Amino acid sequence: MTDSMPDLGPDKSLLVVDDDEPFRRRLARAMEKRGFEIVMAESVAQGLAQVRTQPPAYAVVDLRLEDGNGLDVVETLRGVREDARIVVLTGYGAIATAVAAVKIGATDYLSKPADANDVTNALLASPADKPPPPENPMSADRVRWEHIQRVFELCDRNVSETARRLNMHRRTLQRILAKRSPR
Repeated sequence: MTDSMPDLGPDKSLLVVDDDEPFRRRLARAMEKRGFEIVMAESVAQGLAQVRTQPPAYAVVDLRLEDGNGLDVVETLRGVREDARIVVLTGYGAIATAVAAVKIGATDYLSKPADANDVTNALLASPADKPPPPENPMSADRVRWEHIQRVFELCDRNVSETARRLNMHRRTLQRILAKRSPR
């Protein structure tokens, strides 16, 4: 990112939806310095209300919020404003949720902690831009965990159905899902 202001276009509105107040405020301040006009929300309900009254040109939405799933905000925004650029943030980085986010209209998906430069680059990237190959590819344990997460999402987060499809005991699957993702 250069020191010059990015070209945001005529509508500079940015909705930041995150229930982590210090992070939300810090990101909002940093994005404001980059020329965005910030509106904040701390819940799915507040985010949806903002999207319905004044759909923003840009949005940064946390995946897991106290009152639900941030993908509801993404889907609603995409429905009312097709040109919106949306980045989904999460502390629970999983390929399955990234795929789900992009399928319903997110422009990009970033794992927390993402800094303002990462967010700005993701919001303003052209669709033709390809990210560089990873410096540290996933471990075999992480690939297994990602596969389990993907099947879990495809089964609408139904543990019994996921266990059946993976030919795994339900309690074993519950233990795996309860743990943090491997590195």
